[in-house]
Amino acid sequence: MATALRPVNLRTLWLPALLALAVAVPVAWAAVSAMAAALDGAAWRGLWQQPQWPRALAMTLWTGLAATALSVALSAWVLSLSFPGALWQRVVQALPPMLAVPHAAFAIGLAFLIAPSGWLLRAVSPWATGFDAPPPWPTTQDPWGLGLIAVLVAKEVPFLLWAAATQLQREDTGLRWARELDAARSMGYTPQRAWWRVLWPQLWPRLAGPLVAVLAYSLTVVDMALVIGPQGPPTLAVLAWQWLLDADAAVNAQGAAAAWLLAGVVAVLAGTLWALRHAAHWRARWTAGSRGHSARRHAAPGAPLIALAALYGGVMLALALGSLAGAWPFPQLWPRQWGLQAWQSVAASAATLWTTLALAALSALTALAWAVAWLECAPPAWDSRLRRLVYLPLLLPSVLWVVGLHRLTLAWGLDARFAGLWLAHSLAAAPYVLIALSPAYLGFDPRYAQVAASLRKSRFTFLARVKWPLLRASLLAALAVGFAVSVAQYLPTLFVGAGRFNTVTTEAVTLASGAQRPLTAAYAWLQWLLPALVFALAAWAGRPRRFAKGHP
Repeated sequence: MATALRPVNLRTLWLPALLALAVAVPVAWAAVSAMAAALDGAAWRGLWQQPQWPRALAMTLWTGLAATALSVALSAWVLSLSFPGALWQRVVQALPPMLAVPHAAFAIGLAFLIAPSGWLLRAVSPWATGFDAPPPWPTTQDPWGLGLIAVLVAKEVPFLLWAAATQLQREDTGLRWARELDAARSMGYTPQRAWWRVLWPQLWPRLAGPLVAVLAYSLTVVDMALVIGPQGPPTLAVLAWQWLLDADAAVNAQGAAAAWLLAGVVAVLAGTLWALRHAAHWRARWTAGSRGHSARRHAAPGAPLIALAALYGGVMLALALGSLAGAWPFPQLWPRQWGLQAWQSVAASAATLWTTLALAALSALTALAWAVAWLECAPPAWDSRLRRLVYLPLLLPSVLWVVGLHRLTLAWGLDARFAGLWLAHSLAAAPYVLIALSPAYLGFDPRYAQVAASLRKSRFTFLARVKWPLLRASLLAALAVGFAVSVAQYLPTLFVGAGRFNTVTTEAVTLASGAQRPLTAAYAWLQWLLPALVFALAAWAGRPRRFAKGHP
């Protein structure tokens, strides 16, 4: 047992009790406040009378389920082509840069690529289409939701591959599964059939949690749907968000009811997916069948990874060029004029940048300090119970969670205040920081503490001079995760801040619906650049120290 979760000592319970209350009270208050919205009968009656919600719900189910199914299929395909081998190591190395791209920024960049006046059509128009003006094609915000599905798949595939990597890179499972694949191939199975019949049935149940997260996010996303999703009708999450922003209290309550309807749909579908993780007929379907006749792998096993990396590179390049473009008539491939006007406008709005940095830094530091203190002193039983409450913001639909947050800040007098935003961002960052830090912190070798105690060193001396320095890389990585989560917050910033506080994310999403493409691209690029710089700084500062020869 790691030193972080020691046996209960009644004399030292005051600190974990305070830490538990610090998170449990606002989270529970927000959850109960959101639950109160479900008891408004008038709101439900108003919702049922609205002709938009059935079509919005249908669009939600179509885009969410299609994106989830495609994400799982493409992730499994990439895994079957790459693991085990050198290609899998390249896949793992390519995942962090993809995961670092914020969802909203990626959606904006993809819209720049596939729009009727976007870069892709410009590249082929001079010699293939003959267009002299952008065609009236609904490539973005299309009525079928195909753009939203595409951007969800492109963002969720790296996440699922990363979740699979946490299992495949483990010494106990990864090595064993690699040996089992070798054994299956020695029995005459092709590499593809061996992977699907031996490894995938064992990996699938372990990915149930990430798959539920992908499904829930695909069904409830708002910011990406606002940028590239359908509008007639929108998804149910966007419809609920639009009602929540209405000044009419009745329409506002109707939006909360729609959020609860969405939560119910997510719960049913997530529960169904969770129940299927050990279904016997799935295992039989995957493991039955012939061995195949060819041991040859796919002709281009690296093609899916190259295509995904090219898509991300194209998105970020489109944002970079878009932020510097001046006059850019169609169908010219490159802008006729270049300029820094967009970045000058960003620099002129220094308050937006400083608000983003202050919120992200304070929220990340708060979440990290709480997580370290909690992991250090919480009894095991308390830790297992409180985590269910801490993870609640990840499980509830974002539009429903923001309803509870808004009512919490109203009750506490923090609405439209920086302190209210700091609280909202800290509660959002806390579960991610706790998840990122827990494996390294709880896996710390307890013998170091025993040696320090035998040398009569105080607990604080051991933490400051031994444990925290050894965990420096993990602590800084968790801090960077919290920073990135705060930067990406859109709904809490807009709703709790009552529109009085702008961040790079709120500016990027708001501008995406207008015609100021260079300024939109600049804010979207900045939304990616800030977390990327923090992650790079954390990686640099977390490197193992090397001392010069002859020095201690």
